[in-house]
Amino acid sequence: MSMMKPEPAYRHGSAPKTALLFCNLGTPEAPTAAALRTYLAQFLSDPRVVEIPRLIWMLILHGIILRVRPAKSAAKYATVWLPEGSPLKVWTERQSKLLQGLLGERGHRLSVRYAMRYGQPSIAAQLDALRTEGATRVLVLPAYPQYSGATTASVIDDVARWSLQTRHLPELRFINRYYDQPQHIAALADSVRRHWAEHGRSDKLVMSFHGMPARTLALGDPYHCECLKTGRLLAEALGLSREQWLVTFQSRFGKAKWLEPYTEPSLIKLAQEGLKSVTLICPGFSADCLETLEEINQEAREAFLHAGGQRFSYVPCLNDDPAGLRALADLAEQHLQGWPTREVADASALAAQRERALALGAKD
Repeated sequence: MSMMKPEPAYRHGSAPKTALLFCNLGTPEAPTAAALRTYLAQFLSDPRVVEIPRLIWMLILHGIILRVRPAKSAAKYATVWLPEGSPLKVWTERQSKLLQGLLGERGHRLSVRYAMRYGQPSIAAQLDALRTEGATRVLVLPAYPQYSGATTASVIDDVARWSLQTRHLPELRFINRYYDQPQHIAALADSVRRHWAEHGRSDKLVMSFHGMPARTLALGDPYHCECLKTGRLLAEALGLSREQWLVTFQSRFGKAKWLEPYTEPSLIKLAQEGLKSVTLICPGFSADCLETLEEINQEAREAFLHAGGQRFSYVPCLNDDPAGLRALADLAEQHLQGWPTREVADASALAAQRERALALGAKD
């Protein structure tokens, strides 16, 4: 029996169409234990995310974690849930719409959709929709600035799984990283300057990135190095001395050693040493989500203040920041080169272009 899904009707002579698929991590559909159980089962079943022998991990996941963690996570999601839904989904959808508009203003005719690696809308569903619209070329842009096997590579895995069931594949391109893109760094720096102008400057800027098990660095994952470079470039753009900034890692899970230094213990230590104020930014996240709004702006804030700190200031993610969106549009344009995304005005203009090319060829 064929594994192939039904194909959209083939349209002979159709002009090639280009699309961009903007992929983020994912989110539950609601801040409830049932929705979190569904989401976490998919997320934590990904061997890219948890690199433990499969049989052992499945016993732990279904025997312990999915019985205990969903209710706890649901309570945390409830503290940041927006009227429109999950913050990550709200921002990612808005980013994709604004990105399409911005690219359209630059003369590009292409469709932009967003997808979630875990949850809805799925990557497969959005790729199917783009093919139905006639897309023959798709640029896949993971929302993660830094590359990691657990994030960027997992998106590519999911696209590959979709391709196994698709007979007529579109041309595919992938953007793996943009952690050191000058426009992206400039957008981050501008967001910090604006924040300081409004809320006052702090004694230290802490840049918190999502954690990964320490062994991934030894196994060749470049994530740690790319986070450190993002931090250094951002500090340089802000003109900070080495004593004025710190890179940390958050979101540990389990008892294994993770990338250090850890965010919350670092904040507690800084407060105990007499640091009075801190500004915290999360440059590894393209949009605010549970990890930034609850873990950082609630839990880390409380830990710093409880340890003796006096002022904790959180810089939101770029979200729909115009400079951040322009950086994404610049990135997309760079990787769209060679694909026909600019619409010719009309058939007569196209014919005129061909005649000019033929005339030049005859002269040569």
